[in-house]
Amino acid sequence: MEDQRRFLVSAGVLLFILALVTGMIMPWLANMRMGLSAHLVGLLGGLFLMAIGAIWPLQNLPGKWSTAAARLAVFSSYLNLCTSFLAAAFSTNRLTPLAGSGRLAAAWKENIVTGGLVLSSVAMVSFCVLVLWGLRRAKAT
Repeated sequence: MEDQRRFLVSAGVLLFILALVTGMIMPWLANMRMGLSAHLVGLLGGLFLMAIGAIWPLQNLPGKWSTAAARLAVFSSYLNLCTSFLAAAFSTNRLTPLAGSGRLAAAWKENIVTGGLVLSSVAMVSFCVLVLWGLRRAKAT
């Protein structure tokens, strides 16, 4: 349990640092507005992982489910930053019309970003369901 907690918190700190770097290089991205979104996604994802790490001892999932949940949280948070960064670099628009470039990029670029955002969303919802289930169950004494 303590190893998973440390894993979540350290992954959150690293994601936060990566988000800061994303903010520093934002002016050189093809779509600066999406670059700002990627920067904020990374900051919030890092804080989210650190917060989950802080409450991790409260959940009561069995060993393999607990490990799977922790990995899903990290996977989805990092994938969200990477995909948002790619959306800024590729200047895509399909799933991010508000921060998008206003025009569709090449189909393969749009497909990569779409796939990444969908996969990240599914992974995060799965994580949230698992943790909510683990928080619901009373700890055995």
